This record gives sequence, structure tokens and C-alpha cells, in this order.
Amino acid sequence: MSSSHHIPRGRASLEVLRAEAAEERDTVIHERLLAGEDPWSFMEEVPTVDELVVYLLRADAINANDGVLPSASREYRVLRQIALEHPALTQTVWRMLPRNGVVARQS
Repeated sequence: MSSSHHIPRGRASLEVLRAEAAEERDTVIHERLLAGEDPWSFMEEVPTVDELVVYLLRADAINANDGVLPSASREYRVLRQIALEHPALTQTVWRMLPRNGVVARQS
């Protein structure tokens, strides 16, 4: 998707962001179930709704920077800004802070 078709989410309320993320999560789960996967084997791999919200907001920041992946220091600043703008996501952001320059996935 090109940045000209990208709709930034930064001004959306947390409730709207969570609803969008919950719909995306439900779609991923549904597709995996349709593919015959056992939910007991994949549910721990599926990001939480709040993790998906952070990923969506992070993607917005990357798109706003012409698609350039952030350095470790910029990644920290982007995630910190997400936590400042959405305090309810602070714990999720801190769990996802970069380790060696890569956003961590919760296991």
C-alpha cells in the first residue's frame, strides 16, 4: 500500500484503534482456523489487541517517515511517543521496546 493511500490513525481514539485491532485479530484467528490450524498451537503467537494497536501506530510513524525503517534510537522515541499519547498502552509499549533494534514480540 502506498503512503498516498495510507490513513493515519494518530488522531483516532484508543477505543477506535482497539476496535480496528480487534477486528484484524479476529480475522487472523478466523483465517488460521479455516486453514485447519489448532487454536491451542497458535493462539499464543497472535498479538494482543493492544500490541496490534502499537504496531498500527508504529506503522503510521514509519509511513510518515517515507517508509524508512527506524533506527534503534528512533524506534525508542516512536514507541515512547505512542505511550505518551495513549497512556493505557504504556505497559504494552514497555514490553515491546526494542531489543537489539527490533520490536520485541510477547511470547
